[in-house]
Amino acid sequence: MRISVIGSGYVGLITGMGFADFGNEVTFLDINEKIVESINSATPPIYERGLKELMQKNVGRYKATSEYKSVIDTDITFICVGTPSKKDGSIDLGYVVDAAARVGEALKERDDFHVVVVKSTVLPGTTEEVVKPIIEKESGKEAFKDFGLAMNPEFLREGNAVEDFFKPDRIVMGVKDEKTKHILETLYSPISCPKLVTDIKTAEMIKYASNAFLATKISFANEIGNVCKKLGIDAYEVFRGVGLDHRINPAFFRAGIGFGGSCFPKDVKALIAKAEELGEDPTLLKAVMGVNEKQHMKLIELLKKHIPDLRGKTIGVLGLAFKPDTDDIRESKAIPIVKMLLEESANVIAYDPEAMENFRRLFPDVKYASSGEDVVKNSDAVLIVTEWVEFEELDYKGKIVIDGRRIDKARREALVYEGVCW
Repeated sequence: MRISVIGSGYVGLITGMGFADFGNEVTFLDINEKIVESINSATPPIYERGLKELMQKNVGRYKATSEYKSVIDTDITFICVGTPSKKDGSIDLGYVVDAAARVGEALKERDDFHVVVVKSTVLPGTTEEVVKPIIEKESGKEAFKDFGLAMNPEFLREGNAVEDFFKPDRIVMGVKDEKTKHILETLYSPISCPKLVTDIKTAEMIKYASNAFLATKISFANEIGNVCKKLGIDAYEVFRGVGLDHRINPAFFRAGIGFGGSCFPKDVKALIAKAEELGEDPTLLKAVMGVNEKQHMKLIELLKKHIPDLRGKTIGVLGLAFKPDTDDIRESKAIPIVKMLLEESANVIAYDPEAMENFRRLFPDVKYASSGEDVVKNSDAVLIVTEWVEFEELDYKGKIVIDGRRIDKARREALVYEGVCW
């Protein structure tokens, strides 16, 4: 098939490259010319494990452009643009609205059936109540008759996105007409996994419910972990036992300093805002965010237990990305942690294998080390904020280490070691 992908971030780029690997012809559309140039030179504009190899393998099957008229020459368009949070927690649909309008304008020039798939995370009702009328107005065509419209939520974990595309737990297709359903089923036929076909609004909700539940597991683990810490109990041992219950599952019981990234915080906030708009009080979801928004402070509290006055002290920060194997710092716990350290007049030396350039844009005055070894060697105390595998190889002997992500070597070797929930 000939596929166009609007938005070349983590979701759009991995999705498009995955389809290219299946032998499809893919056109990426992005308003950022630097990203367009990067894709056309087979150079990933973002760091994602396995992406560089995937791009190089499929050279000739994809191209990038900023010209929306390219949609005319494709059979199916995926909208993969961002839906950032507004100050009140609701999502900003500006990019989605713009993409829908541009697609509608392009479809005006087509006579045959074209499928538009929303892959951006949008609240239930958005595809049919926002995207559909815009495309219809700009194209002069009727949805589900002249063009197809579907919701196909993404479940890609940053750092594991390439693997998740090819080996997903499930594929959800929200459709209304049989022709669109057949086209999507054909497109995804190379992938073997459960495939759930629902109505469009249900598919939108599945994405939010999934992320809200995973975020809830993390905040639950942290709340129990905080109690365990006070009792001298290792929360990880507790959840090892809890997770053996087949009704519960051990995944995402990683107690520590909380979740970040472009999905969980944004999606839970958006669901809270939507629930309140509908007259519901989402007490549990509010509690999930409440625990998460203060959990990182435990790291600073434990640090000050050993160094009460941080003024003039050099504090090392290991990890700046919100999780390992990505350069994404959106909602990274390193941001408020570094901010608090600077407010305490500490000197900060930081290191991350991939995210330092992104972090430097926020904190240009922080000292950035060339390696994790430099951080440990040149600091009075070390904070572990992201669990990069290479941090397991550092020499922590003689150091004060406050660990937010459970690096076992630090736990074994440090002169003074404190884990947030263990």
